Amino acid sequence: MKKRTAGLLLALSFIVGCAAPAPKREEVFFPEPPDLPRLQYLTSYTGTRDIEEQTGFMTFVAGEVPKVGVDKPYGVAVYDGKIYVCDTNATVVIFDFNKKTFEPLAGTIGPGKLLQPLNISIDKEGYKYVTDVARGQVVIFDKNDAYVRTVGVPTTWKPTDAVRYEDRLYVTDIKGGEVVVFDLRTLEVVKKIGRSGEKDDWLDMPTNLAFDVDGYLYVSDVGRFQILKYDRDGHLLSKLGKLGDNVGNFARPRGIALDKDKRLYVVDAAFNNVQIFDKEGKTLTFFGGPGPKRGNLLLPAKVAIDYENLKYFEKFVSPTFEPEYLVVVTSQFGPSRVNLFAFGKQKGVKYPTEAEEIQKLKEKVEKFLRENPEKAAPETDREQLEGK
Repeated sequence: MKKRTAGLLLALSFIVGCAAPAPKREEVFFPEPPDLPRLQYLTSYTGTRDIEEQTGFMTFVAGEVPKVGVDKPYGVAVYDGKIYVCDTNATVVIFDFNKKTFEPLAGTIGPGKLLQPLNISIDKEGYKYVTDVARGQVVIFDKNDAYVRTVGVPTTWKPTDAVRYEDRLYVTDIKGGEVVVFDLRTLEVVKKIGRSGEKDDWLDMPTNLAFDVDGYLYVSDVGRFQILKYDRDGHLLSKLGKLGDNVGNFARPRGIALDKDKRLYVVDAAFNNVQIFDKEGKTLTFFGGPGPKRGNLLLPAKVAIDYENLKYFEKFVSPTFEPEYLVVVTSQFGPSRVNLFAFGKQKGVKYPTEAEEIQKLKEKVEKFLRENPEKAAPETDREQLEGK
């Protein structure tokens, strides 16, 4: 019997070992050649078969493992070798690249149960802040993914995003058209941002927010078609964008993120892309786009930037490309729901200045619009923009 078992294992290992190598995938860069690349599309994750290690022997013994995956993702955050994704039709799910598993957030049972999680952020201590639009609360989980407490009173507001900065929690309220600031120790409201000063400067439908390295607050407002910048006291400093299809315009701005050099990433669900702006608010480049091509997006929702976990995805990086950090973008539809890109440069190449890149992009877009005058900004639908 032992000989038969050993023979079977040997035969199976021979079959697995002699399997034809997977075909090399085409490398995808943004912008496309002949322009110098700034981002490389690495890979995407949707469910169990994308993360769990399966060998020929495992499949032979256990049979085909059913694919359980993300249905309609929105919020995303990266922490400690894991990608946390808000599945708005279910719960928060985790792609764990250490354990090679895909599973729901452990604390989402009992008082931590989620109904329609929209966004998630994670602070330096590992605490997770999940905004649930159906529950009408921000639900907090600790570094071990256990339920801690909630913020906010249901039915009185509609929270869509929450980010911690120091000892305060900043939450977008799409119902009230403002950012509500809580003291994390007492859970009392400290202040509200976005409804002071000239009425033309008021927030309308704020859905997403982010902080830069200096502590300035950025708010994505789908009703204004703009990104607004505030100091932490709530003073409006600048506004970026307007409704349109030219460089720096928006139609459905959603998730936002900033890197250490204050580059601002803005997801636009109508254009199916992500625009990148310099610290002065000028468009540097964009990536994604409609269509089935690898690296393109279908109704993208949120973008996250991560400097700590690139090592898990180095095998996807081109040998000609030098990555600096990860960029993760969710798509609510299509075969690729959680998309990973690397921001960086082509090795051994001197790049133009950001000012030169901005001018080149502007000329390219102007030429496109001249050659395609029928192109216009897409129509918008307020109900679709209310964080759903």
